[in-house]
Amino acid sequence: MTGSEEELATRAVQGDEDALSELLQSYGPQVRQRLAGKISKQWQAVLAEDDVMQVTYLEAFLQIRRFRPSGSGSFLAWLTRIAENNLRDAVKELGRAKRPQPARRVNPPGGDDSAVALLDALGVTTTTPSRQAARGEAGRMIDAALEHLPPDYAEVLRLYDLQACPAVEVAATMGRSTGAVFMLRVRAHDRLRDLLGPGSDFFTHFT
Repeated sequence: MTGSEEELATRAVQGDEDALSELLQSYGPQVRQRLAGKISKQWQAVLAEDDVMQVTYLEAFLQIRRFRPSGSGSFLAWLTRIAENNLRDAVKELGRAKRPQPARRVNPPGGDDSAVALLDALGVTTTTPSRQAARGEAGRMIDAALEHLPPDYAEVLRLYDLQACPAVEVAATMGRSTGAVFMLRVRAHDRLRDLLGPGSDFFTHFT
């Protein structure tokens, strides 16, 4: 490395993407090793360590400004927690997919009704009391919000949540494993929920 872990982490938190990339190149392989053996045989056909790491690297770029360096080993511990959370959530979503609940998917797919269902799943409300107007508001809100998400997150929401495509079809379209799709979807929901807020004033701030 061109600097100590703490020096690079400090620069990364300040917005230096080269410093963060160097940290990920240095410590990513160690995190991947820590995941080895943690994916049960039940899911190994649809989820691999590299799937987890791809999403973990993306999350590291999104979350780095929240990281607080606290000496040697702190970045490795932070990155490991992100990876382990991603793995846990992927396995949880894969398990849910084997026991589908109708309320968790949009039906029928497409249009403003899909946007309303997605907002309901996120716990976000529109500001319009009329049902018909609320559908239109939800559609505009989701379309605008997706522009503020990383491309992979926006795509998984469009395909899985809004168009109700099967997970295997989403995976094929995105060139990802099914496990990675579920991981991306969990993180996309988190990002979208943070962006919109529970009682959304999204249009006030972003449009």
